[in-house]
Amino acid sequence: MWSTIFLSLYVFAALVIVLSILLHGVKPSKTLAWLLTIFTLPVGGILLYLLLGRNRRKNKLLNHKKRFSITTSDSSVLMNEVLKNEYDKLMKLIYKNCNFPVTSDNKVEFLKNGKNTFDAIFEALKNAESQIHLQYYIFEDGELANRILQLFQEKIEQGVQVRMIYDGVGSFSLTKTYLKKLLAIGVEVYPFLPFKFGRFIRSINYRNHRKIIVVDGEIAFTGGINISDKYLKGDPNLGKWHDMHLRIEGPASRNLDDVFASDWYLVSQKLIAISPPSEIKSNANTSNKKVQIVSGGPDDDFPVLEQAYFTIINQAKDYLFITNPYVIPGPAILQAIQSAALSGVDVRLMISEKVDSKLVGWCVRAYYEALLKSGVKIYHFPDGFLHSKIIVSDDKLATIGTANLDDRSFEQNYEVNAIIYDDNFAKLLKEDFLKDSNICRLLSFEEHLKRPFSEKLREGFGKVFSPLL
Repeated sequence: MWSTIFLSLYVFAALVIVLSILLHGVKPSKTLAWLLTIFTLPVGGILLYLLLGRNRRKNKLLNHKKRFSITTSDSSVLMNEVLKNEYDKLMKLIYKNCNFPVTSDNKVEFLKNGKNTFDAIFEALKNAESQIHLQYYIFEDGELANRILQLFQEKIEQGVQVRMIYDGVGSFSLTKTYLKKLLAIGVEVYPFLPFKFGRFIRSINYRNHRKIIVVDGEIAFTGGINISDKYLKGDPNLGKWHDMHLRIEGPASRNLDDVFASDWYLVSQKLIAISPPSEIKSNANTSNKKVQIVSGGPDDDFPVLEQAYFTIINQAKDYLFITNPYVIPGPAILQAIQSAALSGVDVRLMISEKVDSKLVGWCVRAYYEALLKSGVKIYHFPDGFLHSKIIVSDDKLATIGTANLDDRSFEQNYEVNAIIYDDNFAKLLKEDFLKDSNICRLLSFEEHLKRPFSEKLREGFGKVFSPLL
């Protein structure tokens, strides 16, 4: 009797989920993958779908954008530039999705690896006069965290307001002792979608992968670097941890502050008063860089980071250099990269030879054959783990941020990138790419075809699961 009831309930639940997948599934590859998972893994398939598979763009967990409107500075909107610039389609795409315009009069500096990044961050934090906003996917206990705690205490004693967001999964190792110390000194701190009974199934797969610091609404940092001692000391298994970050001073920093304010409302239900443009201090040392912030997440109507990357790839004419540890392209991005290479664009990918996840590594390598066959050059970076997320193109455009080239960044994570429309800055990043490529191993198509059968099998296994990652 009980077995019949259980079977009936299971069949009913499976039918409801299958109907939901058919009605709300966005990508056919994912739809088919989940249907196969549910039918081949009784009970487990349903649990996996509830944890990882639901289309959040259709069924938003938190529809906070209806209650929080992003502010922008009319004086920083370069509408004439948008109409005349060769990247006008990209600029308009981002503006319509994120409401962030192109801003001018920004000073931008790329910060390579941990020491340079944290030296610049601590200098900015020490000079904070009114407020510090900080959010990270990974915030770990250690020497860096202790330095930040001490500095926060000093700034709060000086009257500076400090707000902090950490991801509930990415920063799972952050101890309660450290959090209590933050609260004790007066830091306002909230987790992003922490483990909570009743919300676990709905929220576990949706993470805030952003890394943002904004000081006084004037100086901001974003990129791939988290708060972790491994960026200074290395990793026992992977060795040196290489990454890239940005320091932005100027109007674009306000847009990053808007991103933080939106996330702050999501986690705390509190609004932050953003200073109007007239109260932002002017900087006579700006280098007039044009910057546009692009932010996206599963609550948005469209996958804006995927659309932005797709447009950048399609608009490349001379070269396209991509540095990213997780290149697991969906059909659109894969076709865009292949089309660029086949049309004569010099497309180069720099990918870490060492991987922090075997399954993800198999997934990445599963796409090598299709990329190499189209003429894409793949460089394996051998010195530790390369975690940077960079695209530079045609000596005119560059983007640095948190988004990988995979479905997780496009569909499940909250991400943010900065796009810099500047010849000199793009050339600097190109030179840095070429310098790093000198120590890389260039993978040939013939060499890749001769890889052992066991590797091919693992890659095939990984590719099956890549739509679900």
